[in-house]
Amino acid sequence: MTELNAVYGARRQRLLDAMPNNSVALVLTGPEQVRSNDCDYHFRPNSDFYYLTGFEEPEAALLLKKAEDEATVTLFCRPKDTLREIWDGRRVGPDAAKERFAVDFTFEIAELDQRMGEALCDTDVVLLSQLRQEEIAPMFESWMAVVRAQRKQGVRAPESRLDLDAVLAEQRLIKDAHEIALMRTAAKISADAHSRAMAVTKPGIWEYQVEAEIKHEFAMNGARHEAYNSIVGSGENACILHYVENNGQTQDGDLLLIDAGCEYQMYAADITRTFPVNGKFSEAQRAVYEVVLKAQEAAIDVIAPGVSYDRIHDTAVRILTEGMVELGWLVGDVDELIETEAFKKYYMHGTGHWLGIDVHDVGDYRVAGEKTWRNLEAGMVLTVEPALYVAIDDETVDAKWRGIGVRIEDDILVTDSGYENLTADVPKSIDAIEALVGSRA
Repeated sequence: MTELNAVYGARRQRLLDAMPNNSVALVLTGPEQVRSNDCDYHFRPNSDFYYLTGFEEPEAALLLKKAEDEATVTLFCRPKDTLREIWDGRRVGPDAAKERFAVDFTFEIAELDQRMGEALCDTDVVLLSQLRQEEIAPMFESWMAVVRAQRKQGVRAPESRLDLDAVLAEQRLIKDAHEIALMRTAAKISADAHSRAMAVTKPGIWEYQVEAEIKHEFAMNGARHEAYNSIVGSGENACILHYVENNGQTQDGDLLLIDAGCEYQMYAADITRTFPVNGKFSEAQRAVYEVVLKAQEAAIDVIAPGVSYDRIHDTAVRILTEGMVELGWLVGDVDELIETEAFKKYYMHGTGHWLGIDVHDVGDYRVAGEKTWRNLEAGMVLTVEPALYVAIDDETVDAKWRGIGVRIEDDILVTDSGYENLTADVPKSIDAIEALVGSRA
């Protein structure tokens, strides 16, 4: 078994350990999706399926069966097909997949219905994705019909279903050493892309030209795909949280907000930086930026094992609210403004999210079944991204503030003793930003 097979094998074993005796779990990846006419989108495997297998082809399934005295792992995939491989690319095929992915059995995907009908016989519990209920339900009912038809022969049908998503989400929340290494690489590539974007920016450059520089840096370093649609918003566009048109032309005096991260071997980075396109913060821009930076640095500094997740957001909110009062955007007692959520006029989202195979990665933020927030643990990776946004038409504040949007975001790994900022290479101090912006323009 190769080192990589050992990694995926260990993940499958953790899932098997979490499964009750006499149960089966099924994980599906999807088919290719049409983009236009006979052209497909680039295929990306289902995140759970990839996490457990490393298998990247479409139309595949993973079946885990656990009995009291043994457990088996079966992979279903497309058959070898000389003609289709000429047109669409190579396939592993069931024969080669058995050894290559270190599973017990392999079959063609066309055999899934038959094998599932057999696997469910005399099984007590089935673990299936609840998030893919609409897709899975018709298939599951057909499999159950096969099992129920054998009742007169003494065959039992499973009586319980468990949510596989919840089990895998908890498992994926704590990253193993292999995942952390990939995420460090994704963070480094993404950090270099942000630095490149700053260096080439000058007044008059189009948002999509900056986006192109980012994508170039990704691809040239082995990350062909973005983890999400890049946000490159100048001026008032920075106040649109999920702005992805990226078709505006920057103007002298604008801030440029870039939220972009690559996907490297299926693992995401997620970085945001905000900087002046002319390389010099105005007095108003500097004042807003300093508040956001202070909030972000303070929020990051509280991260450590055992710290409640909500403390990160609460720390950022307090500093941002204090800043809004100092800037004259809000009037009143800071505690009361926080209690009444008055700050949400200028800061309307959370301060971060889990990060991993999915850019908004899986895992509960609160303790299951309780209202309390969960505590951080070593191996978790999360973003920290406080911000302030002033709408261009907000007449309740002085005109100098209107249209300013600032967000700063880094990717943080919780370590045994504290944290590691995976994206610290991207400048975010005012002096460092002003020195870099436009240096290669």
